[in-house]
Amino acid sequence: MPAAKTLRPLRYQVAVSLDGYLAGPNGEFDWIPMDPDIDFKALFGRFDALVMGRKTWEAASAMHGGGGGGMFGLPTYVVSTKLAAKPPKGVTVIAKEVAKEIAALKAQKPAKPGKELWLYGGGQLFASLLDAGLVDFVELAVIPILLGSGIPLLAETTQRHALKLVEQRVYPKTGTALMTYAVGR
Repeated sequence: MPAAKTLRPLRYQVAVSLDGYLAGPNGEFDWIPMDPDIDFKALFGRFDALVMGRKTWEAASAMHGGGGGGMFGLPTYVVSTKLAAKPPKGVTVIAKEVAKEIAALKAQKPAKPGKELWLYGGGQLFASLLDAGLVDFVELAVIPILLGSGIPLLAETTQRHALKLVEQRVYPKTGTALMTYAVGR
């Protein structure tokens, strides 16, 4: 009997305010501290591709000089039916059959063993992929701030999703709590 194929995990990894927002009401994220104890190089090194929605891609692209392209030097998959211009090198637009396309990405062999897909920002895309059973881990960097309003962590979903805590860490300098949950199936 052939061995079961191992899928690349899709990890939703974001910073979130204590009251559950990814960004403020105007999309601002200036409240997210750059904690000196977080090894960002190691964090980025866990991934070999990014998946994000159009709004997140546009905001991240503008933040990185407006040139677009793959974010953090990684191939980037942008889910959008409204992206008008041809995407820059390193960016692939997924405009239809999103769940099927993401499932195909998960089934692809990673560039290096052990690499994951990073679901980057976007509560709506997160909710749809979670409901489709495609998200494997939810990793939240909970920042000790109350924003009161903004872009929520999770858009409305069609079902409840059980999570199991698999790792936790607190960064004392900023009070950031990093929690990693496996999504129950």
